[in-house]
Amino acid sequence: MSTLRMTSDLRRQLILSAAKRCFARHGFAGTTTKSVAAAAAISEGLLFKHFPSKAALYAEILAEECEADPDFAHLLGQEPSTATLVELVKSMVDHFMEVSDGSDQEEAQRLRLMTTSHLDDGEFARLLYDKIAGLIGPVFTASIERAVAAGDATRIGSDPLNLFWFAHHTVLMAALTRLPAVPCLSYGNAADLERQLCQFILRGIGLTEAAIASHLDGELSPNSGQSVTAESA
Repeated sequence: MSTLRMTSDLRRQLILSAAKRCFARHGFAGTTTKSVAAAAAISEGLLFKHFPSKAALYAEILAEECEADPDFAHLLGQEPSTATLVELVKSMVDHFMEVSDGSDQEEAQRLRLMTTSHLDDGEFARLLYDKIAGLIGPVFTASIERAVAAGDATRIGSDPLNLFWFAHHTVLMAALTRLPAVPCLSYGNAADLERQLCQFILRGIGLTEAAIASHLDGELSPNSGQSVTAESA
């Protein structure tokens, strides 16, 4: 049985490797499950035994890329705390603002795909939300609980994971307004946009003004030391 399991795992990785090549060459729209199966030298039916759809393949690839990113791994490896919560929010804001600035066209295309999925059958969005929840959800919710216990936050509602999604949707929409070549909306004082977003989100998920001043202001200060070092490592 262990041999069969190893063979199945290996086959799954071979399919993912073939899919990465296809998506890199043809993009999401130009790639088909038939072309991925051909690249992996298997039948389309066998591919479907491992991945039920093209969207499932793509979502799995994105999740693997996230897990392989050293900065992301560092972030998820932090002890749950108020400081970790602030770092998670700041990193999420930084990521979406960078995507909307157009510096990474591949990431921008993924953002468009995510948005289109909401207006279509929603399959890709559902799969990706599920992956995100599994990767980030435990650290975020544990950090919320630690912040509440430390007196750094007030409890908002009974499901802390909802607070993560509210934060995510906020930065997602802010990024979408800036994604076209001519932005749909020009925020005033764009230089302060990331800071405003962080403050807005942190207040919304229940952090006290004292905690925000201590952790966010300290992290953004040129004399902040440890937090800045961790962010740039």
